[in-house]
Amino acid sequence: MALMPFDHQPFLKQLTQRPGVYQMMGEDGAVLYVGKAKNLRKRVASYFRKTGLSPKTAALVGRIANIDVTVTQTEIEALLLEQNLIKQNRPPFNILLRDDKSYPYIFLSDRDEFPRLAFHRGSKRQGGSYFGPFPSVQAVRESMSFLQKTFRVRQCEDSFFRNRSRPCLQYQIKRCTAPCVDLISDEDYQRDVRHTRMFLEGKSDGLMTEIEADMDKASQQLAFEEAAHFRDQIVALRTIQAEQVVESGNGQIDVMAAALDGELGCVHVLYIRQGRILGSRSFYPKVPLAADESDLLADFLPQYYLREGARGDFPKEVITSHKLLESELIAAAISEVAGFRVNLKQGGRSTRAQWVQLAQRTASQNLNGRIASRQNVQQRLSALQTLLGLKSSPERLECFDISHSSGESTVASCVVFDDNGPLKSDYRRMNIRDVTAGDDYAAMEQALVRRYTRIQKESGRLPDVLLVDGGKGQMRRAIEVLDELGVMGVLVVGVAKGRTRKAGFETLLLSKGDHEVVLDTQSSALLLIQQIRDEAHRFAITGHRQSRDRKRRTSTLEGIEGVGPKRRRELLRFFGGVREVERASVAELMRVPGISRKVAETIYSTLHNG
Repeated sequence: MALMPFDHQPFLKQLTQRPGVYQMMGEDGAVLYVGKAKNLRKRVASYFRKTGLSPKTAALVGRIANIDVTVTQTEIEALLLEQNLIKQNRPPFNILLRDDKSYPYIFLSDRDEFPRLAFHRGSKRQGGSYFGPFPSVQAVRESMSFLQKTFRVRQCEDSFFRNRSRPCLQYQIKRCTAPCVDLISDEDYQRDVRHTRMFLEGKSDGLMTEIEADMDKASQQLAFEEAAHFRDQIVALRTIQAEQVVESGNGQIDVMAAALDGELGCVHVLYIRQGRILGSRSFYPKVPLAADESDLLADFLPQYYLREGARGDFPKEVITSHKLLESELIAAAISEVAGFRVNLKQGGRSTRAQWVQLAQRTASQNLNGRIASRQNVQQRLSALQTLLGLKSSPERLECFDISHSSGESTVASCVVFDDNGPLKSDYRRMNIRDVTAGDDYAAMEQALVRRYTRIQKESGRLPDVLLVDGGKGQMRRAIEVLDELGVMGVLVVGVAKGRTRKAGFETLLLSKGDHEVVLDTQSSALLLIQQIRDEAHRFAITGHRQSRDRKRRTSTLEGIEGVGPKRRRELLRFFGGVREVERASVAELMRVPGISRKVAETIYSTLHNG
């Protein structure tokens, strides 16, 4: 039965011309669209004109069965009510921003005797200083990694700090000065804390001047090692400044640029704090009625800043790539919620123009990449977020697997997935050495230690979720390794075979809450986990087979200049195996009958250099 067209004429005759909100309903009573108006009669009447409607708007009008209105005192009040109704009803013809997560901060426990830096998300109940919010977990990790390398303020938990009797690995790799065992004076540690605070507050010029003075003072006192340390800090600060477009002053700005292609849109946000780019993030809202980029931004900004649960801080300025018709209204509404004046501007000059161009270029590139992507894993990631109880969708997942044949040629694999699927450029394989044949626990431990030690040293990117193919033992071993390395903020999940040991009946072991979950065989989260686990298994088996076949075909001693069959036999007889030959020094090789110094040096060089 065809839907009777909405009789708009009598409705419009009695409709008020005051500001308010209108809700367009479908035949089933569901809300199709929520809008706000300065003049309700004029705005609603515009939907029923005979010509000039876009196909999208015409499709909306064709489904209207009823319209409800709410009259407000002011247009700002109407805008705020509109955002609450959109969040409550999620109408299909409104832009929908799916971003309910809380934003992360860096926490400095500056009330402690030896303050620590920590990742923080949620209510600010602890005594100390909070810096942010940051656009993503990765932005926090990158900043904390830089601070850890440069100023070496501790990041370990207080319980770990209080119970140390010797320095941990962070001290060994020069990421901490070990205040837990008094290897740094209180005065020097407080200086590092002060420098950390100055960096986070954007006082880069004053920080640089202070470190330069410290370097000069150390040089005059002939403390050249200390002076070199200050020099390295200056180089690190200058490098990070050179990598960013920086504006002098204390700019608190959000830069927003939009790109639109049909019903697909992208809004890229640059977060400028203390005059430098703190991070950025792309959003992909549904845009069923947006005619151009200006419409997209005009609908996006109120949802981003005015919805319940929006980010906790507000910038002093918002710069957009396109001019907005209702910019004054939107700015006034944001200012009312923020509690101070927030300016809304289009474009800019000099440094600000560069920021807008960067955001616009990124928005266009990201939208094109999203359209061209053959695999969309957003639904599966969302299901995994719900399953694991995460506050935001995981942006990076890593999975480890071990492969061997009765202990021979043990290989560990690490595969990486992000929101576009497999990230093969970040895949890694590791040949496991010096563990008991068939000891998967020790092999997994070695793989995790090597992987995350290297990430810490090279300031690499940590995963949000770490999947370990195995039972409770493997999962607990992984947690112990991360704790020892001081890796925080990574959720460990064990993927164990179910009772039937068949695909589709896996049991998830969650370190968060320490409980097991058996998923439905059609669960989107399970399908994603199976995909990642199977990819890790495939990658490990491939590496294992290649390594095993190479060893079975050839010996590492073959091809070494001056080492023929006779000398190979003597070497193997003397040391008992190839692995022991590889461990031998030049002096030990010379003890083998028939091996001169020159031949020993050739053997050693070949085995250790390639």
